[in-house]
Amino acid sequence: MDKQLVDKQLVDKQQQLGLTPPMGWNSWNTFTWDINEQLIREAADTMVADGYKAAGYDYIVIDDCWSLKERDKDGKLVADPVKFPSGMKALADYIHSKGLKFGMYSCVGTHTCAGYPGSFEHEFQDAESLAEWGVDFLKYDYCFKPRHMSGELLYKRMSLALKNCGRDILFSACNWGEDNVYQWIRESGAHMYRSTGDIQDSWESIKTLALSQLDKAAYTGAYCHNDLDMLVVGMYGGSNSDFIGSQIGGCTDVEYKTHFSLWSLLGSPLMIGSDIRKANEATKNILLNPDLIAINQDVESRGAYRIKPEPQWFHADDVFMLVKVLSDGDLAIGFFNLSDGQREMSLQFWDFGLPYASGKSLSLYDCWEHKELGVFRERYAPVVAAHDCLIVRAKLV
Repeated sequence: MDKQLVDKQLVDKQQQLGLTPPMGWNSWNTFTWDINEQLIREAADTMVADGYKAAGYDYIVIDDCWSLKERDKDGKLVADPVKFPSGMKALADYIHSKGLKFGMYSCVGTHTCAGYPGSFEHEFQDAESLAEWGVDFLKYDYCFKPRHMSGELLYKRMSLALKNCGRDILFSACNWGEDNVYQWIRESGAHMYRSTGDIQDSWESIKTLALSQLDKAAYTGAYCHNDLDMLVVGMYGGSNSDFIGSQIGGCTDVEYKTHFSLWSLLGSPLMIGSDIRKANEATKNILLNPDLIAINQDVESRGAYRIKPEPQWFHADDVFMLVKVLSDGDLAIGFFNLSDGQREMSLQFWDFGLPYASGKSLSLYDCWEHKELGVFRERYAPVVAAHDCLIVRAKLV
C-alpha cells in the first residue's frame, strides 16, 4: 500500500479519537468490586447482540478492583488471577473480536478509590502496560493523591504517557470537577473529564448533577467532553453498592428518559451503568433512541445553552429549555420540567435568534415519539409533565 495513503489513514484515525462524546458500558454502577472476565465477556456479547454496538456504543470499560493489591517485583500492575484468569490481553482480544473497544481504570494517586495500586510515579510504566494489553480507553480517577502534588500536573503527566505509549488510548480524566478543572483540562490532552461527584440511582442525584452544569456550556466540545458521570438508566436500584442504588430504589422510566435526554443534549459521554444483560424494553428504548444519540454525537459537539420559559413568574431553576446548535443548521431543543408539577413551557423563537420579521418558521420533530409535530412560527408552548421532558429537532423553513 502507498506510504502516503497509510500515513493519511493513520492521521484520519487519530483525528477521530474523542471527536464526539464516547459511548459505551462501564462496570462500576451495578457491579462495583464484584467483577470478573466472564461478566465482561457477557457484557460485550450483549452489546453486539442487542444492538448497542450498532447504535454507537463501542467501549467496554472495567472500573476499579481489577488488579491485585500489590504490584509485581518489577513494579508492574497485575490483573487479579481469580477474577481474570486469562489475563487482560486475552480479554482485550475477545472484546476486539466483537468489533468493540476495551477500557480500564487507574488513579492519579498512590492507590485507587477502592485501595488498589494507583499510577502515581508509575504513569509511563502503566501506560506501556495498557498498550501491551490492547487497551483503548483509560478512566483515571482522583483518590489518594499526595497533598503536595498538583492534580493538574498529574493529569498532564498521564496524558503525556498515554500519547507516547505506542497505542491510541482515549483519556477519561475523572477529578470530579475539582481544582478549577474547566480552566486547564482541555490543554492537558484529556478527551473527556468528570465535572461532577459520583452519580446515584435517584432522581435527586440526576437533577443535582444536571443543574450543576447548566452554566458550563462553554466547557465542552470536540475532543474534550464534559462528563456528568455514567448513566443510571435501567438500574432500578440494582447496584451492589448502598451508596449508588441498592438502598435508594432507583427511578421511574420517565425519570430515566429525562436523565438520558439531559446527558444527550449537554454533550456528556453516554456510558451505560446498568446490567445490559437484563435490560427491559423500556430501558432499551431509552438507551437505543437513534434521534437522541444523533444529537449527542453531532460532529461539532457544541454545548447546549439554557433559556428560561415565559411567563416571567417561572423563576425556578428546575423548569428550562436547552438549545443545542447542530452541524446541519438544525437545533435540538429540550423542554425540561424537573419540578414536581405539570408545566406549560413557552419558548419564544426570538430567544434563540429567529425573529418574526425574518419570515421563517420551524418544523418540529418529536425525538421520543419519532413523529412530526408541525410547523410553528414565533413560539411553541408544550405542556410537560412533572419530571418529564420533550425533545424536538427544529428545522428552519
